[in-house]
Amino acid sequence: MATPVVTKTAWKLQEIVAHASNVSSLVLGKASGRLLATGGDDCRVNLWSINKPNCIMSLTGHTSPVESVRLNTPEELIVAGSQSGSIRVWDLEAAKILRTLMGHKANICSLDFHPYGEFVASGSQDTNIKLWDIRRKGCVFRYRGHSQAVRCLRFSPDGKWLASAADDHTVKLWDLTAGKMMSEFPGHTGPVNVVEFHPNEYLLASGSSDRTIRFWDLEKFQVVSCIEGEPGPVRSVLFNPDGCCLYSGCQDSLRVYGWEPERCFDVVLVNWGKVADLAICNDQLIGVAFSQSNVSSYVVDLTRVTRTGTVARDPVQDHRPLAQPPPNPSAPLRRIYERPSTTCSKPQRVKQNSESERRSPSSEDDRDERESRAEIQNAEDYNEIFQPKNSISRTPPRRSEPFPAPPEDGELDAATAKEAAKPSCAMDVQFPVPNLEVLPRPPVVASTPAPKAEPAIIPATRNEPIGLKASDFLPAVKIPQQAELVDEDAMSQIRKGHDTMCVVLTSRHKNLDTVRAVWTTGDIKTSVDSAVAINDLSVVVDLLNIVNQKASLWKLDLCTTVLPQIEKLLQSKYESYVQTGCTSLKLILQRFLPLITDMLAAPPSVGVDISREER
Repeated sequence: MATPVVTKTAWKLQEIVAHASNVSSLVLGKASGRLLATGGDDCRVNLWSINKPNCIMSLTGHTSPVESVRLNTPEELIVAGSQSGSIRVWDLEAAKILRTLMGHKANICSLDFHPYGEFVASGSQDTNIKLWDIRRKGCVFRYRGHSQAVRCLRFSPDGKWLASAADDHTVKLWDLTAGKMMSEFPGHTGPVNVVEFHPNEYLLASGSSDRTIRFWDLEKFQVVSCIEGEPGPVRSVLFNPDGCCLYSGCQDSLRVYGWEPERCFDVVLVNWGKVADLAICNDQLIGVAFSQSNVSSYVVDLTRVTRTGTVARDPVQDHRPLAQPPPNPSAPLRRIYERPSTTCSKPQRVKQNSESERRSPSSEDDRDERESRAEIQNAEDYNEIFQPKNSISRTPPRRSEPFPAPPEDGELDAATAKEAAKPSCAMDVQFPVPNLEVLPRPPVVASTPAPKAEPAIIPATRNEPIGLKASDFLPAVKIPQQAELVDEDAMSQIRKGHDTMCVVLTSRHKNLDTVRAVWTTGDIKTSVDSAVAINDLSVVVDLLNIVNQKASLWKLDLCTTVLPQIEKLLQSKYESYVQTGCTSLKLILQRFLPLITDMLAAPPSVGVDISREER
């Protein structure tokens, strides 16, 4: 009789290079748990399907880094706020910009869609909260009360309230109909990073940098309980769909909490670092984290996680919202939200807005929206997700197939890794290996579809770029009239559809200018430090190629900065990077090998030789 395979409770699903520069924000689609949106310093918003390597769609228009992104409940609209204070709303099914909203004076820190009406709430570092009408393209109301940046906004499930969390250590509850603050919840001793409404009861959870999670009764407007002892700042929390427990994404772990009384049901070790967002689908919790330009996704099997005082329930029944009995039978249940059957009424204006906030669309706004585009990078995935052939079903489906759990470390792991190591012509496998980690790559244009086959080492000398054909940039048929094109027209044709590459090259040029400005002062060490701080290997390679031309420039203090970068270059898939790293290492050994040998061979001296220790 075959022994049953023991599978993992938590595992890493995939790692992707999401942007050409650093990732600054991301969000998961809560309805499907399969759609991921990322915002980056390259001013783009990229959309991904979880466990697929290629970008589905890239949204452009912002002129500063994207600080916050949010998907609406049906996952048909996405809103993104930038560092400059501008907000853009895109229609994903129509693949076009819907609205551009201007009004904040500082970067956007938080966004949320109203669950029923066509409204968006935005919180900014200017301490203001604004409610926008997407249809009218105007600000409906402005809420003032916080004294520092507003970090998180959440609408209540019935759409009548708005909860806000800020760096001023407070949580505030706003009545949308009356247009005023209902209550303020003090108690946290650090910035409040996240708030989340209970899916059914009048209960609110808040997580703070003071390493506590507090639960607030929204009928009595008082604290219910406080969970202390989190391993780090609380940045991501999520209630179970039936409201039986709260999940907290901690540093490298998932914790499951109850609140009456406060207790920890379970702790699951997940090596996800600082998780940024959570979603639940098919009894699996999806967590995503980002570091520099990489985004990693993880899965936790909730059927093997304790969520109440008893054992976990049947996974087939778990998706149905059930009334969770309180621990104390004599304690009455809290009031339940009343969901409206249609869209909610428009929030009432209690005072007249300024002319700038209720202005009509101008020609400048129209021009701004024309410059905003939705570039479909992967037509097949886009049509599958946003343009389903059957109008009744939608992919990602609401009850899609769960991700297969990998076996525990053993013989099957070795067999799976061996199979995954085989070269294949396509990375989009029907049954992916969830724990297969994709190694970080040097800065490349990540929003374009990955080539079907890529060499392990990219040679330094080649006649054409990897994955590109010169014929793709030339007219299919040579027409005599095209010979008379002016240079500007020819350049515009060549650059058409390659804005991402232009952004990468422009950013690299700007970084090199920064390093050159330091280099001209004659301080080589500071210029190398600035190149390393930029965190772009291509800039380090360009600088090392200059330093390598003059061996006398190498000093011992320079080696301490450069050696870690050389290690990265030697592990790169680019042959030119490896060559530069080898050349630099060779020059260091030629110049300092006698000194290194003498230091190692010298007998230990009495006391502490300060100069020797420094060397």
